[in-house]
Amino acid sequence: MMKYSSRIAAALLAIALAMPTLLTGQDAPRPQKKLIATGWDKVDSARLVRNIREMETRPFGGVFMAMSGTREDGRTCQLRNVQTRDPWKREWFAKQLQELRGVELRTFTDNFLSIGANPGNVDWFDDEGWENVVEHWAIAAWLAKQGRFRGLLFDPEPYHKPYAQFRHSAQEQAAAHTFEQYAAKARERGRQVMSAMAREFPDLTLFCYFMNSANAAAARAKKPQHVLRGGHYGLYPAFIDGWLDAAPATITFVDGCESAYRYSSRLQYLASSVAIKGICQRLVASENRAKYRAQVQVSFGIYLDAYWNPENTKWERWRVDCGDAAPVEKLLDNVSAALESCDEYVWIYGEKFRWWPTPNQRVFPQSWSEALPNCDLALLCATDPDAMARRVLRNAEENNQPLPNLTKNGAFGDGSVAKDVKQAADDWVKAGAPAGWTTWQTTDDKGVFAHDRKLGAAKATGVVRGGCFIQTIEGVAPGEVYAITARTKTTGGSTTSIRIRWQTPEGKWTREGQDVFILPEAPGTEGWHRLFGTVLIPDSAGRLVILLSISGQTGTTDTAWFDDVQAFRIADRDLFSATPVRCDLEQTGE
Repeated sequence: MMKYSSRIAAALLAIALAMPTLLTGQDAPRPQKKLIATGWDKVDSARLVRNIREMETRPFGGVFMAMSGTREDGRTCQLRNVQTRDPWKREWFAKQLQELRGVELRTFTDNFLSIGANPGNVDWFDDEGWENVVEHWAIAAWLAKQGRFRGLLFDPEPYHKPYAQFRHSAQEQAAAHTFEQYAAKARERGRQVMSAMAREFPDLTLFCYFMNSANAAAARAKKPQHVLRGGHYGLYPAFIDGWLDAAPATITFVDGCESAYRYSSRLQYLASSVAIKGICQRLVASENRAKYRAQVQVSFGIYLDAYWNPENTKWERWRVDCGDAAPVEKLLDNVSAALESCDEYVWIYGEKFRWWPTPNQRVFPQSWSEALPNCDLALLCATDPDAMARRVLRNAEENNQPLPNLTKNGAFGDGSVAKDVKQAADDWVKAGAPAGWTTWQTTDDKGVFAHDRKLGAAKATGVVRGGCFIQTIEGVAPGEVYAITARTKTTGGSTTSIRIRWQTPEGKWTREGQDVFILPEAPGTEGWHRLFGTVLIPDSAGRLVILLSISGQTGTTDTAWFDDVQAFRIADRDLFSATPVRCDLEQTGE
């Protein structure tokens, strides 16, 4: 495996040391898709207040957070235990709510309050008990709204025997009511719960560790209801139907697909995404399917321990198949695939180690960054590679070890025309192109490509409805990360961008569906725009093709310029190949 250069190694060391401040700068806007953290180090309101600045140095966009209130007699009321018949009061949570409202959230913009299906000891036909349960859900939604949270995280799993809220056979009156009668009542309770939440928080996001993905096997059966009748979560689809009955269009649902914990291929994430939006609709009432398609998002759970758990231990069955890849390299691949296949969120769940301080004695004192070296960089590379690349470049400059620019004549200081450039396609043209570059335009276009000696830039003038300056970087390898940057300026109807395409080492086009487009940012001095983007070399690629693209020109004076084109190799797979740190498993854990 190719080793990265000493300059890159130095830059990567610098970024690793700088991780506590990595995400606090204003390098780039936060990406639309986000990682949400949860696990045995889950914070409550007090620990969020104490540790928020440290937490925001991690590669996450938010957390699932626990909350508890204090009753008049001093006893604790856990918000997660909404499925209980005990009455609650909102003032029990006043102190915690006040703490939350005083927190300045900078990058943690998508936080969720945790509730669950425990204790789950209220029978679906218990009207008095469900009156209190509905109020508990309303209180949770109210707290989320007032605390400036994105919404609620619902965990349907029963942790305390013998209660199982969604299993027909576990219900108190199972002998007196059929499964179909219980399903109808569960749908009614779902309507009540959603109506109460929507009144408190009309644009709430209800994030679930899983929704109908837990019953995907039943959805595929010839008679889904027959399978649900004996299932652990057989009543859950009816409860979800009730949510959909009452949910306004402003409510968002998230199926977290917890079953993705051991996924090890892109195909598995894609298949689950299709199943959640497709076959799982068989578990939804026909009148709710349009709403389900419009308002239910796909998400995936990533179980960090599955990349750390040792072989030949009781945890061995909870291991991801990494194949020939190192665990953190596989983590990067899987998180990237999950982000690609989800709608907005991927949640990261860990047990044995921590991201931030926790009083949980079951957790080892080491951080996840120590247990799985560079796993934080892998997560950042997957969710916001531009931030990682910018910081690598900045640290390299600050350490007087700038990374080499791999483009030829990217500053267009060489005023000669292309001579010895390899033409990788018949329709690529050297005539008139600046040294080191070739050009292309659509057959009917009559644009002129040239070197602008006055500005020291590449220039395309005239009617270029589709064309580009082209340069190929050979010798790239799958798994490497490159940063591509340039400046551009336009007049008339000209539109510019950078398109990155891929070829095999032999020069054949490959991975056409993984082209990357880098768009201009806000203009700087004298009308020049900056372009900056990060690319991960896909499998089978051996050449990176830079296309400085121009389109939209309709008049003979329309002009587009490019200058200061640079390409830097930021990292390769060796960065993520470190061996996980082993701990004495007898010290803690389950």
